[in-house]
Amino acid sequence: MHITSEQVVNKWKQYTLTNDQGMEVSILNFGGIITKLIAPDKDGNKENIVLGYENLEEYAENPNYFGAVVGRVAGRTANATFELNGRRYELDANEGKHHLHGGKHGFSHVVWHAETFSTDRAVGVKLTHESPDGESGYPGNVRVTVTYSLTNANELVIDYEADTDQPTVLAMTNHSYFNLRGNLKDSIAGHQVRISSNEFVELDKELIPTGHKLEVGETPFDFRHGRALQDGIVSEHVQNQLVGNGYDHYFIFQEDASKQVKVTEPISGRTMEIATDQPGMVMYTGNGLNEGLQLVGGSSQKHLGVCFETQGSPASLEHKGFPDIRLEAGETYKKKTTFRFDVE
Repeated sequence: MHITSEQVVNKWKQYTLTNDQGMEVSILNFGGIITKLIAPDKDGNKENIVLGYENLEEYAENPNYFGAVVGRVAGRTANATFELNGRRYELDANEGKHHLHGGKHGFSHVVWHAETFSTDRAVGVKLTHESPDGESGYPGNVRVTVTYSLTNANELVIDYEADTDQPTVLAMTNHSYFNLRGNLKDSIAGHQVRISSNEFVELDKELIPTGHKLEVGETPFDFRHGRALQDGIVSEHVQNQLVGNGYDHYFIFQEDASKQVKVTEPISGRTMEIATDQPGMVMYTGNGLNEGLQLVGGSSQKHLGVCFETQGSPASLEHKGFPDIRLEAGETYKKKTTFRFDVE
């Protein structure tokens, strides 16, 4: 296992972690962005399985959040405002009148301090950022650490840790778009996905959570026994259609699940298992992906990648019955998500 680093555009640094199986992941210190993830298929062909810009300078804007660490709060916050302990906070309105993915100065668009490390079982990079009180409208000085580790078991582990000096809210994730077919040879419609989830959160026409939890049974949202993403792309279910034909929904995990998600791409044989201590995730099938962007391996198009955004839900800011995303002074936010890659 080894690590290399290089200075790239805008004085950013890119770190590449490589394990003894030939799997590698490249990460920018800007936005904590995963720019490439190389993994073998069933025949041993090593190909890139995430969406990323051909020209690294494009990440300065990155409206699709390719590969980025997202925070302080991932997802949409209705009307760019929330109440905490009787006080109302106004956030950046960066998606119409709403707040998306931490706003203009979110974790996806800052330069992080980076340190590499190597142990007997992993190589990695530890990213730290100090988010000042009032950044994007959020209260509290928040110290954040995101650690990427690559193991010889072909696991990419993302550890999130944070603390604050006053009450705030925090719900972080990673926004990588996966395409296990490799090198953008096809859309993600044929990916088979299994999710340990009985309920998903309903969205309104502006893609804001209504607070209603809907049963997955007898709908295209039932992934408990596995189904193709194509089912939601062609579905006439109102929830699939209002997000642009596909999925952009928060799935609530079954509490007894150990591995919450498995993704299989039948042609390449690649599989990805996701295990997390987060209460749920947004699965986003790239319905609003900007078309014609120059990516590594080809140009972007709708449904070219799928995100598995393990996180707490911003719905908890407006509705009861969701896990709390508040973080108190003296508490530590600590979450882990593991992506394990294999072939079958």
